[in-house]
Amino acid sequence: MQPFRTLTSVVTPLDRVNVDTDQIIPKQFLKRIERTGYGEFLFFDWRQDPNFEINQPRHKSSQILVAAKNFGCGSSREHAAWALSDFGYRCVIAPSFADIFHSNAGKNGILLITLPEEQVQALLDRAAKTEGYKLHVSLEDETVHDDQGFSAKFSIDPFRRYCLLEGLDDIGLTLRHADKLDNFEQAHNTKHWLAPRT
Repeated sequence: MQPFRTLTSVVTPLDRVNVDTDQIIPKQFLKRIERTGYGEFLFFDWRQDPNFEINQPRHKSSQILVAAKNFGCGSSREHAAWALSDFGYRCVIAPSFADIFHSNAGKNGILLITLPEEQVQALLDRAAKTEGYKLHVSLEDETVHDDQGFSAKFSIDPFRRYCLLEGLDDIGLTLRHADKLDNFEQAHNTKHWLAPRT
């Protein structure tokens, strides 16, 4: 997993509430077991509309998505986080997120930033009206700001912050203890073979 420290990117505004995981990645695309290859199907149904925000050329290289409240609600599919990541999004800002999506996103290297609704609306308005509108995100400082005077602090669970900063998913965390695990296995195997049979 790629470490997340700072990010400057064009913003994609998605001014819709209750964006659920079936809208993020429709169920007909959940046939793969790999984490890659889902980006092309992100928001598949909505992208049939040429005016949909993500289809706009000015948002082509965007790595920051700003959305309305309750983003990622619905089913618990981790594929939603996979699709966002595979498409190129590294950060999503919203007033609130569904709990399971919040967990899945963090485990897949996506920083979720929760800000008050009025601040998110200000970002949505600026991104909709300003060509090339950018945000600067620092996980190290837990800040987000633009070049027009907007600035906000955010908070994040310390363990999730550590994992994102270090680029550690669940497998990476486990491998940090590989020596201890090997020692345990060797000791366990030795005890097993030396144990008397009953």
